[in-house]
Amino acid sequence: MQLGWKCGSRIERTLARKHQSFWVRKALQSCLTSIHYRQLHENGQTTTEKTRNIGIIAHIDAGKTTTTERMLYYSGHTRRIGNVDDGSTVTDFLPAERARGVTIQSAAITFHWPPLPQESNAKPKTQKAGTPLFSPSTEHHHMINLIDTPGHADFTFEVLRSLRILDGAVCILDGVAGVEAQTEKVWYQAAKYNIPRIAYVNKLDRDGAAFGKTVQEIASRLYTWPAVCQVPWFQDGKGRFCGVGDVVHLRAHRWQEGGNGTIIETTHIDNLKELEPAFVEEMRKARIALVELLSNHDDVLVEKFFEHDEKHLDIPGKDIVASLRRCVLDQDSKIVPVFAGASFRNIGVQPLLDAIVQLLPSPEEVPNPAVSVGRVEGTLAKLLSGQLLSKQAQENPSSTKRGNKALQGRKSMAVIANLEACALAFKVVHDPRGGALVYVRVYSGSIRRGRPLYNTNLQVTESAQRLLRMYAQDSVDIESLPAGQIGVIPGLKHTRTGDTLVSYIGMNEKIGPPPPLNSLQLRPIEVPPAVFFANVESHSLGEQKSVKNALDLLMREDPSLQLSVDEDSGQTLLSGMGEFHLEIAADRLIKDLKAKATVGKIEIAYREALLFHSEPRTSHIDREIAGKKAKAGCTATVEPLADDHDNDSISDDYEATIFEGGNRITTIISTPEDPKGEIPPWNHKLPSQLSSETLHVALKNGALAALVRGINYPFPYHNVHVTLSIDPRTQIFSTDSTPAALSTAAREATRTALGHAAERGSAILEHVMNVTVSTDEASLGAVVKDLNSERGGHVFSLDDADATTSGVREDLPAIDLRKVYAPRDPFDGGMTFADQEQALMNNSSRQRTINARVPLREMMGYLKHLRSITGGRGSFVMSADRFERVVGQRERILQKELRGY
Repeated sequence: MQLGWKCGSRIERTLARKHQSFWVRKALQSCLTSIHYRQLHENGQTTTEKTRNIGIIAHIDAGKTTTTERMLYYSGHTRRIGNVDDGSTVTDFLPAERARGVTIQSAAITFHWPPLPQESNAKPKTQKAGTPLFSPSTEHHHMINLIDTPGHADFTFEVLRSLRILDGAVCILDGVAGVEAQTEKVWYQAAKYNIPRIAYVNKLDRDGAAFGKTVQEIASRLYTWPAVCQVPWFQDGKGRFCGVGDVVHLRAHRWQEGGNGTIIETTHIDNLKELEPAFVEEMRKARIALVELLSNHDDVLVEKFFEHDEKHLDIPGKDIVASLRRCVLDQDSKIVPVFAGASFRNIGVQPLLDAIVQLLPSPEEVPNPAVSVGRVEGTLAKLLSGQLLSKQAQENPSSTKRGNKALQGRKSMAVIANLEACALAFKVVHDPRGGALVYVRVYSGSIRRGRPLYNTNLQVTESAQRLLRMYAQDSVDIESLPAGQIGVIPGLKHTRTGDTLVSYIGMNEKIGPPPPLNSLQLRPIEVPPAVFFANVESHSLGEQKSVKNALDLLMREDPSLQLSVDEDSGQTLLSGMGEFHLEIAADRLIKDLKAKATVGKIEIAYREALLFHSEPRTSHIDREIAGKKAKAGCTATVEPLADDHDNDSISDDYEATIFEGGNRITTIISTPEDPKGEIPPWNHKLPSQLSSETLHVALKNGALAALVRGINYPFPYHNVHVTLSIDPRTQIFSTDSTPAALSTAAREATRTALGHAAERGSAILEHVMNVTVSTDEASLGAVVKDLNSERGGHVFSLDDADATTSGVREDLPAIDLRKVYAPRDPFDGGMTFADQEQALMNNSSRQRTINARVPLREMMGYLKHLRSITGGRGSFVMSADRFERVVGQRERILQKELRGY
């Protein structure tokens, strides 16, 4: 190990020299990463209990990447601190990220806290005797798998797919701006997945920073109880921000001014009474408030409180930490620990790392993942224990003969016992040299190198020839990925985001694992609908194939990008979540994937809607499809979907209903009465190649294909209810009625019904967006007038936290702010919070929030316009609300544009 450490030090010295070529530096960095990883495992494997899978979530420019860089430095993973402005950060490694200074894609990286002895950067090169260093609160080394997520609203899907596999999250807030619109959005997205969170108030070194005000906003806008665990320390009460007061352990940390954050002086508050009396008194108040808050939700701490004669300050810090952990893991408590710092000034990051390992859960402590086996849903633990199989047998009593049920149950349990691993693919990245890199989270067992993996979504088998541990853009080969870990499988050709991968002992690679494991699926990752599109045109006919391949790679990386072809013009259309999203996609397509193509201007994705219903229309096909005889029939009716419809899906052997793409599709196996008695009765059996589930899926796919393009306008259909019925006696023809034949018949029947309904007229729908604008008081009137008058929007609230536009939270009970403790901000002039609010009301620089609904078309290029009317101080986020009909003058203008005259 000493030899490895010496080699690592020599590589670091070489990296520090200038004039090294890019590839030489990259090779040296990869060698250094490999040495660190091997040293790690010579110290013993990290157990699941000491693993933390966490994400950094925040509004854009709150300091996520800056904080991540400090975490990597203090953990010993890097030997220098990267800077976002210089483009030298580890996690923002894409050229587009470094050029724009924003995070575009989530980056995964693994490090340890406390750092391993040979990795630590804590000891300065010129350390003097007695130099104070930070001492982590735990001696046990924890492995932290960290994902740095984007903050821009256009990259919401990157956040969603990261949250799907995380066990905990750190929400970073700007101490000047407080809780911002995108902060709310990512907060409630994390709440949707029941992810425990802690909050970190950053940028407290800046003018106008207000920790107390931000704590109040956490309560009022995020509907949680903020548990203040640290109090900001300003030198002499109103000087520079120099450190934090640890309310849990009643001590203060002071960082060396202008240093790299490794020299920290820690002092118990009893030794600061004379130097900082106001600061010490505030810490006492904070400790009392913290104990009172936790006691309302944790009976164990109440007992500790009485054991120490009801003295708040006498309760040991370890008992407070244990209580905080219990409350954080109990999502019903709504308690969120709050920490303070200034990452750019290297203040507050090490205590935050302590909080991550002490308060956030290990993979063993999170709720069991949701799975489905066929039509039965439950948890992975219930599947492994056999409970889910019992439920499946109860819901499908006809699938197994009574005498064979016990035998079938024993066989199924034997199959489950051979399940070697179950994992979810949550991200796919294309590497120019290594091909596809598939990021996975393992939920059960262990994925081993060289073992076959069965994709239960695509029903294909692939092989894990290599397994990697990722360090942003660098990687290290490993032998296995155990449960609770995040890693990468390179070279998988078919796997997509959201696919479930299983490894089975003795699996036949051609047919996959036996039932029920062949239909096991973890809960998929939801993909938000695209709202903007741009046409992509190759430079020549010879380049069409390479451009198509590049687009396929792009969409495999980012499923929130969608590709379609305009049937009339033949144009290839690329759709995305926003203008910036499509701009980045076009940049990657041309510069990174080297596609010789031109991307047109960004346009709006409209929809077509029916105004009338159709009569039943039947279609029969009898022809060859893909070289095989195909014969089938289907009857379809279409009608507008009611405004009060529900999105529930139901399914049984004879009828299935699904809500997908904004439309409802109902498929029915029916045998209508035959008054003449000419049709023989149905024996309730389908051809061998068709199960009831396969039949319903085939009909559904045919209907979806028919709804892709409208009859009167070149837009997909929305709010349409399609009912497909099939009579097995007259519309299914033995082996000729393949799934492809049924899909084709369903598509033609649906198109015929749509044509009949559209003859009487149809409407154009447009996206209406929920828009939240943040601006100062002086610009408020101009912004409201612009939204209402110039952009045809509707402003429905000002500074109304209850009218949040996140669109992902449920109604939550309001927090009584009178019961929320927040330390007084140092520059408030001794005012109470009521006084501060009144002063803010009279302040022209007061930040205001405007909530409005605006047509998407009117939001094109809005950011530049907003900055011009607010002097650069305005910002906004938006999310899709619903589709509404285009009417009046706007409808006539749009139709004129579509006609071209």
